[in-house]
Amino acid sequence: MKNPKMKYLIPIALLAVLAMVPRRVGRSDGQKVRAPAVAGAFYPGDPKELTQMIDGFLAHAAVPNLQEPLMALISPHAGYIYSGPVAAYSYALLKERKYARVVVIAPSHYDNFPFSSIYDGDAYSTPLGTVPVDKAFGAKLAESSPVIKVSERGHVEVSGHGEHALEVQLPFLQRTLGEFKLVPIVMGDQDYGLCRALGLALSKALLAEKPEVRAQTLILVSSDLSHYHPYDEAVQIDHQTLQAIEEWDYLSLWRNFATRTWEACGGGPIVAAMIAAERLGATHAQILKYANSGDTTGDKSRVVGYGAVAITREETEPAKKRAEFSLTGREKDELLKIARHSVETAVRERKMYLVGSTGLPRLEEARGAFVTLKEHGELRGCIGYITPVKPLAETVRDVAAYAALQDHRFQPVSTAELPLLQYEVSVLSPLRRVLDIKQIKVGKHGLIMKKGDIEGLLLPQVPVEQRWDRDTFLEETCVKAGLPPQAWKDDDTDIFMFTALVFSEHIPTDASLPDQTTFPNRPRQPGAPGLDLPRP
Repeated sequence: MKNPKMKYLIPIALLAVLAMVPRRVGRSDGQKVRAPAVAGAFYPGDPKELTQMIDGFLAHAAVPNLQEPLMALISPHAGYIYSGPVAAYSYALLKERKYARVVVIAPSHYDNFPFSSIYDGDAYSTPLGTVPVDKAFGAKLAESSPVIKVSERGHVEVSGHGEHALEVQLPFLQRTLGEFKLVPIVMGDQDYGLCRALGLALSKALLAEKPEVRAQTLILVSSDLSHYHPYDEAVQIDHQTLQAIEEWDYLSLWRNFATRTWEACGGGPIVAAMIAAERLGATHAQILKYANSGDTTGDKSRVVGYGAVAITREETEPAKKRAEFSLTGREKDELLKIARHSVETAVRERKMYLVGSTGLPRLEEARGAFVTLKEHGELRGCIGYITPVKPLAETVRDVAAYAALQDHRFQPVSTAELPLLQYEVSVLSPLRRVLDIKQIKVGKHGLIMKKGDIEGLLLPQVPVEQRWDRDTFLEETCVKAGLPPQAWKDDDTDIFMFTALVFSEHIPTDASLPDQTTFPNRPRQPGAPGLDLPRP
């Protein structure tokens, strides 16, 4: 071939099939060594050619001069010809750094199992040599949780398929770090509980080490982003994902990965790494590079997204703060108008109001929001999207209709009540885990209490209306979740906080209800009609 790289330009949809040349775990001098499964397909099998390719990618990766301690990286794992130029932006940061241990967290593409699997062998090998496994550190992780196991699951072949997500990171590490010990982890499931358990185990094991030893450990996440969308759609989805990482909102990340609102095949590893890094003092993520396969191949009909991200602990300066989200008076009025039209359309016609183009870019941004309905100052319905699943205008449209017809605490709003409703919109900020309850400011923050799969939320205005102090606010959020009031103190409970931009529309104070109208404090009756649309 005139261009030797062309032999790696395999169509993306066929990569997984063509790459899987059956390989077995080898044994050398009594050691169990995981042989390369995708050399010659995802990346060159010839050491010289592989070295030249990686060095070429690294030479073209211009990265910022980060002075803060680098704690974790996110790097893609597709065939090098597609994702290598983006991956190089992560690895270029390692040129002037030295790590003795690298914890690589990857997803499982071919085998499903309900735990995180740490390779039970002695080493991983690539065309560039053998990387020893840090078995002692892996054993510590496995001892800390029943959903972390020392196992070959996810590391060896399944029906002739070998996992590539972890393997493709190793040649880059070998070229940039030289010698190091590997902790190879493959997540067989990406449930939030598994992510949390792995993140906590990693942070606990590292915090038990001396600071100078801990500083020699790097966490590396292997993940691509969205898969097989048209170019512009993929860019939109991926930028929302990357923005949530940058805003350190890993709860929204996990929620939207679980519903496939956003996509990342290594979404669980990303969340686990952020949980670990947070407990090690890092809450800052910087996007180094984004591109997708359409940028490489020119085919923009079905692309795969790739992102390179650095996670650091800022020691000398406070983390960069994003400007507080705000809306103009016109934008607020438009959202209140959408809420009112949505409720009136839903109540009268039992269908969703069609939101046309507002011409207001901020209303096209994906954001979480709640709509609260009141009559004579009394709650009449309140429903919201906690995470940014849709553009703000559509979110307000949806949750306004649901608040009127599907808040199961009340009967559906009747036509006679429509002139009497008061509308309040709360646009939510990204979610952040509370590191210290002293961070919680009554009147500023809303809370989410999360314990396992149980959650409860209260908006920032609730404790003000009820005249609660901080401790009462915490207790009442537990009660809202169906937990004991003191559950916020439990080690397995996470508290997330957020702010909200709250604005409202009021009705005249002399309005009164017609005699035939159902009062809002009457409970909703079984079988009461709702809006026949799915909820996210």
